[in-house]
Amino acid sequence: MDISAITSDRTKLIGGAAAIAIVAALGGLMVGRSGEPAAETQATEAPAEEGEEAEEAHGPEGFVEMTPARIAAVGIQRETVSPGALGAEILAQATVTAPPEGRSSLTARADGAVTRIFKRLGDSVGAGETVALLESRDAAAIMAERASAAARATATGAALNRERRLFNAKITARQDLEAAQAEAAQAQAELRRTQAAVTAAGVTSDGRHIAVRSLIGGRITKVDAELGAYVSAGTELFEVANPRSVQIEAAVPAAEAQRIRSGDPAVIELPGGATLAATVRSTTPSLNPESRTATIVLQPQGTPAGLVQGQGVRARITPRGSATDGRIVLPEGAVQSVEGRDVVFVRQGKGFQAVPVSVGQRAGGRIEILSGLRPGAVVVTTGAFVLKSELGASEAEH
Repeated sequence: MDISAITSDRTKLIGGAAAIAIVAALGGLMVGRSGEPAAETQATEAPAEEGEEAEEAHGPEGFVEMTPARIAAVGIQRETVSPGALGAEILAQATVTAPPEGRSSLTARADGAVTRIFKRLGDSVGAGETVALLESRDAAAIMAERASAAARATATGAALNRERRLFNAKITARQDLEAAQAEAAQAQAELRRTQAAVTAAGVTSDGRHIAVRSLIGGRITKVDAELGAYVSAGTELFEVANPRSVQIEAAVPAAEAQRIRSGDPAVIELPGGATLAATVRSTTPSLNPESRTATIVLQPQGTPAGLVQGQGVRARITPRGSATDGRIVLPEGAVQSVEGRDVVFVRQGKGFQAVPVSVGQRAGGRIEILSGLRPGAVVVTTGAFVLKSELGASEAEH
């Protein structure tokens, strides 16, 4: 074998290996350098993404996030706005009263002495429940009369049966049968009369006492009965009122009352800023001689909460057909000043958004919204100042 050829091949092999090593080293260097800008780009973009996440967590500008529990705790009240105007609303002082079926006076049905009292002032009572007992001689007389009528009805009934058998056997004349029938009918009528007297007087089964029973369910609001006191028939002993059965009587000037019709919408303003929707039920045709005002009866919608009979409230009545000019009227407390702008807080998602508005005239604690708010929006009417404070704290923290 040629030694020079072997040497030449070995030299070529070593040179090729060296070239491959150099190429690999250069490739690693290029890959390392190309990876450095990518890392720098990620490091540069990371703060921007974190800023976007922080902005998303904070919410849009002017937004206050609040849970339902928090809303109830701070006493925030809301109202769905509708077109209106200060001139369209009729403001009137009103009183919560009981309708005819919501109050009952419990009187003595006969003369007697009060021997038992089962209920006290403020106690609950059901319809037909006995509240007190009177020991009365009238009770004994009524029961005796009923017993006599029952005995006579039994006797005349037996006589009628006997006359019917005799007539069927053709022993007696028809006129005898007809006379027996008339007597039996009279006896039954007398029995029904005495039984009705027992029920109306409330005579108990022992025949000695008169029961004073409630006509409606509710609570005892007045007690004028004393143990041992002798009372006459018709004396009022208790008064019962149903707290769930109420109506509102508003005193409206005669000129304004002429604009109101049955079915007109109204809003009852409760203490604390809460409101309750109502409807005009009726209007009185005459004026109160003392106040010279007409009484407008308002019927609250649903089962009212927070209304107590005798309580004073304010009513806002909006006669149908009144000019509104597309404006919205809100309580003055609903409008807050934030950074020099008038805003209202509108319910959105999980919180409230501060919406800038333009305001107009003010009267009677109400303010006109000229622009910035649309009918149908749910606006905070009570507690807007709390949201303003929350917004200021949130902005400062952000």
